[in-house]
Amino acid sequence: MWIFELQLLIALGLDLLVGDPRWFPHPVRIIGFFCNTFESLFRMVFSAGLAGLLTVISVILISISGTAFILAVLHQIAPLLAQIFAVFLLYTSVAIRDLLKHSKDVYKQLPAGNASSLQPARKAVAMIVGRDTTTLDKKGIIRATIETVAENMVDGITAPLFYAIVFTLFSPLTAISPIYLAVLGAIGYKAVNTMDSMIAYKNERYLIFGKWAAWLDDCINFLPARISGLLLIPAAALCGNDWRSAFELFKKDRLAHASPNAAHTEAAVAGALGIELGGVSTYFGKTVIKPVMGIEKKTINAEDILQSNKLILVGSFLFIVSITLLRHLILLFIQ
Repeated sequence: MWIFELQLLIALGLDLLVGDPRWFPHPVRIIGFFCNTFESLFRMVFSAGLAGLLTVISVILISISGTAFILAVLHQIAPLLAQIFAVFLLYTSVAIRDLLKHSKDVYKQLPAGNASSLQPARKAVAMIVGRDTTTLDKKGIIRATIETVAENMVDGITAPLFYAIVFTLFSPLTAISPIYLAVLGAIGYKAVNTMDSMIAYKNERYLIFGKWAAWLDDCINFLPARISGLLLIPAAALCGNDWRSAFELFKKDRLAHASPNAAHTEAAVAGALGIELGGVSTYFGKTVIKPVMGIEKKTINAEDILQSNKLILVGSFLFIVSITLLRHLILLFIQ
C-alpha cells in the first residue's frame, strides 16, 4: 500500500542528494525544444493568438503522450525498469536542492560590509531571477533572492508534487501503476510551467502569443500556491520565526501581486521574517513597481536568505505530508 510513498521518497531523496542531472537531457530542456519548434511552426501559418493556443495544446499533448509511450514500452520490456525510470523522471520534476544551492551561492557572495564589491553577488543572483541585477544594492540582492526562493517553492517543489499525487488518484479507476500516473501529472505541470517561463512575457512578441500559457499557468498554480502559503505559517512556528505575523501578512498581502499566485508564499515569508518584499524592480530596461508585502520590523540582512531557505524546506515537507495523507483518505473513500 505504501509502495508509491517509498518511490516518492526515493525521488525526493535523489533530488536532495544530487540535484538536477546535468549529464541527462532534462525533461524541461526537451519541453523547451518542442515549445520553440511549435512556436516557429504555428507562427508561420496562424495569427499570434491561435498560434499560441496551438503551441500550448501541442506541447502538453506531446509531453504527456511521449512520456506515457516511453513508460509503456519500458513496461513491456521490463516492468521494474519502467518503475525505476518513472522514479527518475519524478525526481527530475522537482528542484529542491538546486533552489537552495543557488540562493546559498548568492549568500556566500555577499560581502560582509557595503564597501566591498557586489559584482559576484549580482552575478549569482542573476542566475535565478529575471530582473536586471546590474544596479542592485546589497538589500536589493537579498530581497530578490528571497522573493525568488518563496515564489519557486510553488513552481519548483509543491506544484509538480501536487499534480503528481493528484494523478495517482486515478490509479484505482485505470489499473495503471500510481508511479506512472504521478510522472504524467508532474510532466504535464512542467510542460505548462516551462511554457509560462518561455513565452508568457508581456512584451510585443509574446503579449498575445503567450496569453494562453500565462492563463493556464495561473489556473494550475491556483491551489498549490494557496496551500503552500498556508503551510508556511506552521512552518514559521517550527522554524522559530514569527508565525503570527506570517498569518497576518498572508491574509493581508497574499493578493498584492500582478500574478494571482506569486504573493501567497512571498507574503507569508515576509511576515515570518519581519521584512519587506516587493517594491521597485527593473525588467528588460523597464522599471516595474510591485506592491510592497510585509512590514519592515528589522533591516533585511544576508541571514534572511538562509532563514527563507529553511522556511521553504519545512513548508514543502508539511505540504508533502499533508497531501499524501489526504491522498490516502480519498483512496479509502473511493475503494
